[in-house]
Amino acid sequence: MAAKCGAEVILSDSSELPHCLEVCRQSCQMNNLPRVRIIGLTWGHMSQELLALPPQDILLASDVFFEPEDFEDILTTVYFLMQKNPKVQLWSTYQVRSADWSLEALLYKWDMKCVHIPLESFDADKENIAESALPGRHTVEMLVISFAKDSL
Repeated sequence: MAAKCGAEVILSDSSELPHCLEVCRQSCQMNNLPRVRIIGLTWGHMSQELLALPPQDILLASDVFFEPEDFEDILTTVYFLMQKNPKVQLWSTYQVRSADWSLEALLYKWDMKCVHIPLESFDADKENIAESALPGRHTVEMLVISFAKDSL
């Protein structure tokens, strides 16, 4: 959607899942988005693709906080990208899978902060968003992560 609105978009998925990258390519082709760059990135891995990325303004991440053992790898990668542009923000939605899982200690460790965005602030607090089955009976949260020093 960001690309359709004119934003310069780099689309990524795991470099370890080439079939997912192919799905990204097919999606861009089907949506007539030939200028969207597609790269393979794996959270926590310093690859040539990650090192070559220009500074980003916004990182959009859907449901990346899936497994707690990956949380630090995600934030490590985001921290690296924040070094290139300290004002970059990670905007993410995720499905709450356990009330026991928390990013708080890792955010503190990486000098980041998190602001929860109420879904009702953009009419996403309903069942069957956009005529889909989402979010259904699942609890979905939205958050914006940035460096702790910068204010939103």
